[in-house]
Amino acid sequence: MPEHTGASRLQLSGLCFLLQILTIVLFAVFVRYSPESSPSLCSPQLNCSWKKQESGSQHPRFRDVQLQALLGFGLVVAFLGRYGPGSMAISILVVAFAIQWAVLIQGFLYSFLNGKILVGAQSMVSADFCAAAVLIATGAVLGRANPVQMLLLTLLGVTLFTLNEYILLGLMGVSDSGGSLTVHTFGAYFGLMVSRILHQPHRDKRKEQQDTGCQPDVFAVVGTIYLWIFWPSFTSATTVHENTEPWAMLNTYFSLAASTLATFVLSPILYEESTVRMVQIQDATLASTAMMGMAGEMLVTPFGALIAGFLAGLIPPLGFRFLMPILHSRLKIQDTCGVHNVHGLPGILGALLGTLLTALATADAYGGRLELVFPLVAPGGWTATDQALCQLSALPVTLLLATLGGCLAG
Repeated sequence: MPEHTGASRLQLSGLCFLLQILTIVLFAVFVRYSPESSPSLCSPQLNCSWKKQESGSQHPRFRDVQLQALLGFGLVVAFLGRYGPGSMAISILVVAFAIQWAVLIQGFLYSFLNGKILVGAQSMVSADFCAAAVLIATGAVLGRANPVQMLLLTLLGVTLFTLNEYILLGLMGVSDSGGSLTVHTFGAYFGLMVSRILHQPHRDKRKEQQDTGCQPDVFAVVGTIYLWIFWPSFTSATTVHENTEPWAMLNTYFSLAASTLATFVLSPILYEESTVRMVQIQDATLASTAMMGMAGEMLVTPFGALIAGFLAGLIPPLGFRFLMPILHSRLKIQDTCGVHNVHGLPGILGALLGTLLTALATADAYGGRLELVFPLVAPGGWTATDQALCQLSALPVTLLLATLGGCLAG
């Protein structure tokens, strides 16, 4: 990370203190436990069994999503030989503040009742999704932004992420349970625009990215394993009902497997290394999850998930080989972790895949799951084509908010 003077260290200390005091005060005024988090609030006359069941099912999901955010994303950025240890510390700092701020901002939009924000296990899952998007954005500016700037980026990034999510999911009725648009696409292009504003011509980020040694490769191994273990839970954590969760988990696993093989197909052709590096497998793993974010709970079919994962696995090697030099030389975008290849492009393709599957959705194919995946279609108010157009229109909305917000943050 950039070197810090005594004044900058005091700025970090002061900003952390002020932000923590602010969140403590806001929590004290507004935040309360939701009824499902407090079983004693259920009277004997009320049937609260569904609330207890929902709360109980969310705790394992919260654990998996939290591990994914802290360990998966933290170890993902540790492959950078020059910035590895500092990057992990920044990741934890970002997650620690993003979760608190996301609970507040999301609470005001989603669970503000009688002047109070009601929080439960699902609140923490949603906050972790927000933290994941911000971590993706920080991957584009690692090495060129100090911790103070990262905190300010988190402050604005969480706010804009929540606004985009509310517009897409709350107002437009978009189905994006795994976050192809809300997490991957928004986080990538928000971070890329910040990186463009912070452009430093004298630094060659691609060479710095390749500066990895044995220890960072070990981090990449562990990070990739965590992605494999916990990302299916991440993709299925916000599915509305248990009935749609198996589809999301199965589709994600099939996609992960195919993307890994795609790396072994393409990387030896594009690069001179005799063996595929662990970082390349890690990139393909992330790309497949971005591709499957929106379509995960839909009827992709197992072979469709394999095809989508294989195509997603081809994007990072091609992007790093051909597209990143163009971004750097012509568009002046320095992408430290390659978030455009790993999250941005796969997220866009995942949104297009989800749109296609939405247009093809029928009651006969989905059975009773249609109303779970597409609540607005099942009652007869919308057709599958209407829902597909809604899914497609969410893409330019996300790109617009991400780019404008990234320019402002930068």
